[in-house]
Amino acid sequence: MAVFPWHSRNRNYKAEFASCRLEAVPLEFGDYHPLKPITVTESKTKKVNRKGSTSSTSSSSSSSVVDPLSSVLDGTDPLSMFAATADPAALAAAMDSSRRKRDRDDNSVVGSDFEPWTNKRGEILARYTTTEKLSINLFMGSEKGKAGTATLAMSEKVRTRLEELDDFEEGSQKELLNLTQQDYVNRIEELNQSLKDAWASDQKVKALKIVIQCSKLLSDTSVIQFYPSKFVLITDILDTFGKLVYERIFSMCVDSRSVLPDHFSPENANDTAKETCLNWFFKIASIRELIPRFYVEASILKCNKFLSKTGISECLPRLTCMIRGIGDPLVSVYARAYLCRVGMEVAPHLKETLNKNFFDFLLTFKQIHGDTVQNQLVVQGVELPSYLPLYPPAMDWIFQCISYHAPEALLTEMMERCKKLGNNALLLNSVMSAFRAEFIATRSMDFIGMIKECDESGFPKHLLFRSLGLNLALADPPESDRLQILNEAWKVITKLKNPQDYINCAEVWVEYTCKHFTKREVNTVLADVIKHMTPDRAFEDSYPQLQLIIKKVIAHFHDFSVLFSVEKFLPFLDMFQKESVRVEVCKCIMDAFIKHQQEPTKDPVILNALLHVCKTMHDSVNALTLEDEKRMLSYLINGFIKMVSFGRDFEQQLSFYVESRSMFCNLEPVLVQLIHDHPEHGVLFLVRELLNVIQDYTWEDNSDEKIRIYTCVLHLLSAMSQETYLYHIDKVDSNDSLYGGDSKFLAENNKLCETVMAQILEHLKTLAKDEALKRQSSLGLSFFNSILAHGDLRNNKLNQLSVNLWHLAQRHGCADTRTMVKTLEYIKKQSKQPDMTHLTELALRLPLQTRT
Repeated sequence: MAVFPWHSRNRNYKAEFASCRLEAVPLEFGDYHPLKPITVTESKTKKVNRKGSTSSTSSSSSSSVVDPLSSVLDGTDPLSMFAATADPAALAAAMDSSRRKRDRDDNSVVGSDFEPWTNKRGEILARYTTTEKLSINLFMGSEKGKAGTATLAMSEKVRTRLEELDDFEEGSQKELLNLTQQDYVNRIEELNQSLKDAWASDQKVKALKIVIQCSKLLSDTSVIQFYPSKFVLITDILDTFGKLVYERIFSMCVDSRSVLPDHFSPENANDTAKETCLNWFFKIASIRELIPRFYVEASILKCNKFLSKTGISECLPRLTCMIRGIGDPLVSVYARAYLCRVGMEVAPHLKETLNKNFFDFLLTFKQIHGDTVQNQLVVQGVELPSYLPLYPPAMDWIFQCISYHAPEALLTEMMERCKKLGNNALLLNSVMSAFRAEFIATRSMDFIGMIKECDESGFPKHLLFRSLGLNLALADPPESDRLQILNEAWKVITKLKNPQDYINCAEVWVEYTCKHFTKREVNTVLADVIKHMTPDRAFEDSYPQLQLIIKKVIAHFHDFSVLFSVEKFLPFLDMFQKESVRVEVCKCIMDAFIKHQQEPTKDPVILNALLHVCKTMHDSVNALTLEDEKRMLSYLINGFIKMVSFGRDFEQQLSFYVESRSMFCNLEPVLVQLIHDHPEHGVLFLVRELLNVIQDYTWEDNSDEKIRIYTCVLHLLSAMSQETYLYHIDKVDSNDSLYGGDSKFLAENNKLCETVMAQILEHLKTLAKDEALKRQSSLGLSFFNSILAHGDLRNNKLNQLSVNLWHLAQRHGCADTRTMVKTLEYIKKQSKQPDMTHLTELALRLPLQTRT
């Protein structure tokens, strides 16, 4: 049989893919949609007389006292009466829609640049812990009044509720002693759940009792180090209560026919809602103790919206004045923090009240250093340096609320007022924590002067410098002051003896150094860190901070030749002795290299350093390493290998690849990246080796699998001859970028194709026997289809071969006529494509034989 040359057809994969897509059909959204559920609406006419329904309820009073909180129990309140006639689904939908609108409105009042309380909550709970034993008073509610509630007269119900409230005030509680911190937290969570359960079962008085009981806990400072965490836990319960009350009153104003607008006014609330709201405020006003009365009223401050337009603006100053009655400065400052928090949620525009809280706090600031507090600390055995850090969570929040979008004049006044007070380190720290970074940065030297003047007893100066450094990482100080600022700060930092104090402060100032100075100053800072953290292996307790330092350095030094010329950078890496941490650091370095290295490199400094880094990552792989981790490490190492180029120096390039293969032998994707093809045996070495294996394998006598594999190899070689491949791995060079369009490569590829074709044709020749004619027909048609899909039929010899195969498939009547017809129709359809017109002539040469 004659030898036929192979010519691959040029493929435009994108165009082919686009032509195979289903045609997009515009969808008209009308009444019908296949996914729309079928609904059947039954029309009924109801006559509901709504006139005066609300007012009649509120005015039809008898000699009994009407309690809106208890009316729900016997089903006589207007909302329950209306629910009996309203559509429950429509009512639920209306309330849900209204709640979503209201939540969107509440969230849009304060911008995203305001850090919410929820962000601070977890940090406070993690930081302020204790090993001392705690105590808690649990409400032991009686069961009286629960049974037969619906049959009691209204006056009896009111009397029972008042008795229950008095019963609580008089001590129906149980004190649990000697609780661990976790036990205490669990009890608080139980109270929170009890509150929700009581509310769900319409036991509103019990719910109020729980909230009062929890609020009383905020007056207890017996375990003072735990107070900030206790404040967080208790105010969570208060928030739950406030939301339940608000939603309850709001639900009275919503029905299936009307929904309160986003910015509703008191006129939109009906009389029942207003009465219920007033009833809550009256009950809270009757609480005897100041602290629970303050907190519970503050928690439902938002409910004033139902009563009057000025309700909130009138209540906030009154609640601010109430705090003046709290003698303990710690309890007082947290009460102010809660009021500021609620104020920012419901009325952030009422800044005067927030400012008043701040200036009231300044007036009482001296109490912190007074005899009463000092005596209390002596009793509890707490030193001043342990006591003062209890204030920042509350103070920072108050300062943040006041400084949010505040004019510069107000911030300046606040700073000056703090400056005039003695022992003001605590205030200064909160100012730097809460004020805008730009405000602090432009006055950096002023703040350094104030820090120098601070008394170090109680609140150390290095914490103040840390707060200043955090601001300077976000905003730039005047250029003329930058070096002096660094010198002043580092003079204090480098003198710190405690490794933890040192690294917490140094980590912040590394970013400032990288941002504004050269590698010389950065090298000095890294050397100082090594000097402080190496003795007694102190670095083992500070891996998170050391990791942050590395991240900050590589974030500012994108030129790795400069980075690795920093003398102390690699010695700094040696402090990461723990393997898991060391690998994470190496991954950060390689990720930065891949992201920022724009040009291939052969710099020996970079290559040696990064080979060491990659070797560290590779050597961490073991039998327990997850596949995702291996994939990530391979991606990073391959990213490095791809960026190494010695240009025309092939010997150096080959030497690098050989060294890399020996270093990274445990990661298969890296070996694949290094072995595009065998460097000594040519580009198509792997395909040749595959063909040799196929040839040497012992196949069954009546099997055609060998030829089917050869046909697939022909497909593979045709795909390899394209200038652009169909598939690529992201950021990995395929052979199309290395050899695509190269004449020598194409010639070698076509020669291999001819060899494969000769094997296929030789096998077809052996099937010219009666018992194998059907196999010959099937294989002949299959080979014809392969040439049609992958070959360039403009070549005369290849065109003639395809015609011969067509005749061979039909020669002995073994071909399926329907298949042949479908194939010929496809050829005629393809011939209408602009670059496939030569198939028209081919179609004329392909007859369809009929069976006689």
